[in-house]
Amino acid sequence: MMEHLIPLTDEIILTKWIKSSKMSITRIPSRYVIVILTFMCTCVCYIERVGFSIAYTVAADNEGVSQSSKGTILSTFYYGYALSQIPGGWAAQKIGGRRVLLLSFILWSLTSALVPLDPNRVITLVIARLLVGIAQGFIFPSIHTVLAQWVPPHERSRSVSLTTSGMYLGAAMGMLLLPSLVKFKGPQSVFLFESCLGGIWCVLWFKFASDPPRSNHPKAAASGFGESLLPVKDGQRTKNEKVSKIKIPWGKIFLSLPVWAIVVNNFTFHYALYVLMNWLPTYFELGLKSSLQEMGSSKMMPYLNMFLFSNIGGVIADHVITKKIMSVTKARKVLNSVGFVVASVALIGIPYFKTVDGVVVCSSLALGFLALGRAGFAVNHMDIAPRYAGIVMGVSNTAGTLAGIIGVGLTGQLLETAKIMDSDLSDPDSWKPVFFIPGLLCVLSSVVFLLFSTGERIFD
Repeated sequence: MMEHLIPLTDEIILTKWIKSSKMSITRIPSRYVIVILTFMCTCVCYIERVGFSIAYTVAADNEGVSQSSKGTILSTFYYGYALSQIPGGWAAQKIGGRRVLLLSFILWSLTSALVPLDPNRVITLVIARLLVGIAQGFIFPSIHTVLAQWVPPHERSRSVSLTTSGMYLGAAMGMLLLPSLVKFKGPQSVFLFESCLGGIWCVLWFKFASDPPRSNHPKAAASGFGESLLPVKDGQRTKNEKVSKIKIPWGKIFLSLPVWAIVVNNFTFHYALYVLMNWLPTYFELGLKSSLQEMGSSKMMPYLNMFLFSNIGGVIADHVITKKIMSVTKARKVLNSVGFVVASVALIGIPYFKTVDGVVVCSSLALGFLALGRAGFAVNHMDIAPRYAGIVMGVSNTAGTLAGIIGVGLTGQLLETAKIMDSDLSDPDSWKPVFFIPGLLCVLSSVVFLLFSTGERIFD
């Protein structure tokens, strides 16, 4: 009898423990689960972007591809990304951000898994990068549609900041791990690794993500479960009216100065980010004669700094707003201005430092304070247009994507011109225009945000 009692007792204890664990998991608010999953989403996306830059740079250099040709291939992603931003916001509004997010992730993961990395097969690479760009273009408008539905206003800054900080953690992880993967397994292994990460995230999102409560109610679905009270005119919509019938005020969006303030700052932020993300590895290799493999963990510091400062900015913004230390408008303007002005100084200072450590410090400051500035402009679209957060994000992110096309391609042309003029790319001075342009843009865009932005809702 005793032989059977002991395992039976253990089984009862184990069953109780499992049940209590499940109960503790279910006590986690659903919106926190959504935010964590969207954080993981952006993390994986930026591992993919950094990974392609690292893998393609190695493969292209081995084949003797010119700097201008490298710039063309690296910028191709952003053409597809730009084309799908506004359609992504529209699709998220009409179909639902949760579904669109899953479909876009599946598409880019499959593309990365199936396309060979061969610098000589230019057309294949261009088509593949266009597809990946189109697929990922649906992701951020969908994320912001989902967050607008789930996150209440007093948690908005830190939730958006945490979600977007996944981009920087992903970039940091990519810079740390992927050069070694390329060295030991070859450039193609990066694509397969990224596809596996994408597949794992799809499974998690399918299993744990859900639509918000009352998602069939127009007020909840269109504007957000997180919004406590929304101005809805009597008789404007019936209770059972579908979200798809809601009219999107395209004209008002495109003519709004506060929207354009967000657009301008999104452009500048991504110009600086994409130039550093795509060309900083080349600057270390050519300008400072230092390989990424030999740099150790220091090469991830700029992106790790972005991860930290993004979350710091979100916490500060929510604190000063909820404690009524600052209005929403003032908080957004202060954080945006501080972030962009400090980033401007750091960007302009990069080519004046002739050592790897100096460039790492400068680029870390630049990207860190740019991330701090996201607590200003990047959350602002949810302040002024919570009902159309995905749409405004799509418009804004289109500008950010154009910055990738212009900045990454222009940098390649600048460097190729420097070579033609017998300038040595191993001299950091020849890289000054590369970093001066985003530095000056930071100052100009911060002025635009100070003049025209607002934290008040302007779209009902």
